[in-house]
Amino acid sequence: MSATMLPLAIAPICYGILFARFNPLRILKYAMFLLAFTCIVFVHVPNFELLLATRFIQGLILPAALTAMTTYIGLQYQGLNLHRNMTRYIASSIMGGYLGRVLAANFAAFFTWQSFYYLIAVMLVILASAINIQPSKQSSAKQTLPRPLKDYISSLKEKQLLRLYCAVFCMFFCFSALLNYLPLILQQNFNITDSKIIGWIYTSYLIGAILSLSTACLNRFINNRWVFLSLVFAAYAISIALLSIANLSLFVVMFTLFCACMFMIHSTAAPLVNQLSKAPTSITNGAYVSFYYSGGALGAYLPGLIMQNHGYSAFIISLLLVSLVGLVLVAKNYKHGMSTMRG
Repeated sequence: MSATMLPLAIAPICYGILFARFNPLRILKYAMFLLAFTCIVFVHVPNFELLLATRFIQGLILPAALTAMTTYIGLQYQGLNLHRNMTRYIASSIMGGYLGRVLAANFAAFFTWQSFYYLIAVMLVILASAINIQPSKQSSAKQTLPRPLKDYISSLKEKQLLRLYCAVFCMFFCFSALLNYLPLILQQNFNITDSKIIGWIYTSYLIGAILSLSTACLNRFINNRWVFLSLVFAAYAISIALLSIANLSLFVVMFTLFCACMFMIHSTAAPLVNQLSKAPTSITNGAYVSFYYSGGALGAYLPGLIMQNHGYSAFIISLLLVSLVGLVLVAKNYKHGMSTMRG
């Protein structure tokens, strides 16, 4: 997993700088063709070293596609339309992640594991071919790239924006940790080893995603984004804390809430960075993807060391502390500029 997550953490900000002058749809199309090719290669590699290298290459290509998609949405839409379409993008990525796991397991059980990668390759080629490359709606203020490198890097150092990026890092650090170590937690704490039962508990991931679609409705009642993010981060931290209680029913409910909160934060923060940033859209979204997956890469590794050496309680405490850091960051943004983002 680290072979894919590490380039996902580093590459997007670099791509954001490189792609500022290019049509994001063209980049997306080529990235999808390359991903299709690597899926075929992955099936036929003769040893583990080459398999790992292929995964690393996929990890370099995938952020190009992600940055291109978020950049295109950021360029095409503004205001409520931006929030609505970014939420749809996030929901579709969640659905894709869930179905990818489920279908891969079923293809491996009923056919061969290789058949799923052939299917993915074919679908990528079909969808890439369907992309109609047209000039995107480019805002001159957002897409005019300043000549000195330091100018558009420094534009990402604005305090509110940087705090939000760091809060997103904290969010996905916790999410990646819990999702990766969930089977081990279920085995150690609840003596659950049946993969079917574990699979059903993972379905909470999907239920949480469905619940997160209520984000737009909730924003109508809480029209200040910083207040909304602070409340959801607080619920996120509470759900993590209650996961320490050794009750399976409560664990499943809190895990569902945990997933819903993560998706709500994600679907609110992604459009918000586009509204806050004065940098070119590709750089803004490239930085977002970098912070997001940096948290995921570290979350997939460091909490595991804590659990191995100090136990499950220390693992939960570490996630709770990181989530509270995220809460403090968004709460500071509310205090810093409570009238900046209304509606």
